[in-house]
Amino acid sequence: MNFRIDNLQYCNWSREIFQINNEAQLDAVHATICYHEDFDELQNNIKKWDQYFKENSDLIIQGRNSQDIKMAKSKNKTAIFYGLQNCSPIEDNIDYVETLKNLGVLFMQLTYNNQSLLATGCYEKRDTGITRMGKEVIKEMNRVNMIIDMSHSAEFSTLEAIKISDQPIVVSHANPLFWHKGLRNKSDKVLKALDESGGMIGFSLYPHHLLGASECTLQSFCEMIAETTKRISLKQIGIGSDLCIRHPDSIVEWMRNGTWTKTKDFGEGSLSNAGFPPQPSWFEDARGFYNLEKGLKDVGFSEDEVHDILGNNWYNFYHKFD
Repeated sequence: MNFRIDNLQYCNWSREIFQINNEAQLDAVHATICYHEDFDELQNNIKKWDQYFKENSDLIIQGRNSQDIKMAKSKNKTAIFYGLQNCSPIEDNIDYVETLKNLGVLFMQLTYNNQSLLATGCYEKRDTGITRMGKEVIKEMNRVNMIIDMSHSAEFSTLEAIKISDQPIVVSHANPLFWHKGLRNKSDKVLKALDESGGMIGFSLYPHHLLGASECTLQSFCEMIAETTKRISLKQIGIGSDLCIRHPDSIVEWMRNGTWTKTKDFGEGSLSNAGFPPQPSWFEDARGFYNLEKGLKDVGFSEDEVHDILGNNWYNFYHKFD
């Protein structure tokens, strides 16, 4: 049985998006449900998802483990797994880690772009690594089988998290630095550490992470994946598209600025390119998985290898946390 999994989306959720994911034959999606929210605000987001599940029960189910991916596939639905792109909902209370896991949260990033109580984000000039609380939270996440995600974290913090964690971690949505010098893209050193520890990386389709941005070609993207397999096992790579479609530009402004600043931060954008950048023409939404399937075959991957990259590897990784 083959699976198709997108291990990161933050779309303007609606029945249209769920139908698109269904047309893409996605068996599972890791959905961001937090950027800057505190614990109470996150619970409000979860209530919204309760409503999504109720109103779209023919298209989506809540995912908690790998068996839910199998169930979703058998019913032609998509399993939605909760993920946090920041540790803000645990505030300064480690007990919230288990509480969030019980609410269905499977992934949590130790940072977004800034320094957090746990680690250093990729936009900080000084990377001081995993904090005292961060070390305790990593242990607690290991205990409750919550997956550590370092997609937005700085390099030393990421390497320390890999070393400290008893379980493999993920970079759910980023690309290699050798291909494109994006602030969030990952070095060969990080790829090597992921490889040796059994971790995963999900390749991002967000234009600021792509060589050529919105004009990136399918061939270039797929050749990058082929080159990456010289640095990390093919069994440890997947897709984490970072799709943010159907949102107004005010949302990306909030993602970058939250409540931490009164001046505008443009992230990897600029004053003249402040909004969401256009997706590449071959990946405008999740139906671009069909283009990825063809593109990967065109650069030399076998059919089995393509199935692994487009979902089976993520399925096997999820299974470790059942």
